[in-house]
Amino acid sequence: QVQLVESGGGLVQAGGSLRLSCLVSGRTFSRYAMGWFRQAPGKEREFVTTISWSGGSTDYADFVKGRFTISRDNAKNTVYLQMNSLKPEDTAVYYCATSYVDGATRPQVYDYWGRGTQVTVSS
Repeated sequence: QVQLVESGGGLVQAGGSLRLSCLVSGRTFSRYAMGWFRQAPGKEREFVTTISWSGGSTDYADFVKGRFTISRDNAKNTVYLQMNSLKPEDTAVYYCATSYVDGATRPQVYDYWGRGTQVTVSS
């Protein structure tokens, strides 16, 4: 049974930082690309960032470039999202997901998802 569990969300002031984690169990973590998506109230789920199975390749949505960093530790079956210079518009539920495809930005290409962690940025 594949499970993804996100943690690290919370309430932070604008300009602050948070580090999200996603622990994966039930599959060989190092064989899969990982992605982070987010969904704000009344909006569609959108791509944030992805990292290849090896960690050697990453891709970011334009609105987080230079502020967010994705990384992974295959020994710990965990992917991270370091979020700096947070803005109120970053407020959303953040989801991690796994994919067979490196560099995927469409949610349809991801097969397993976590339940999400809430990030709220106050102005």
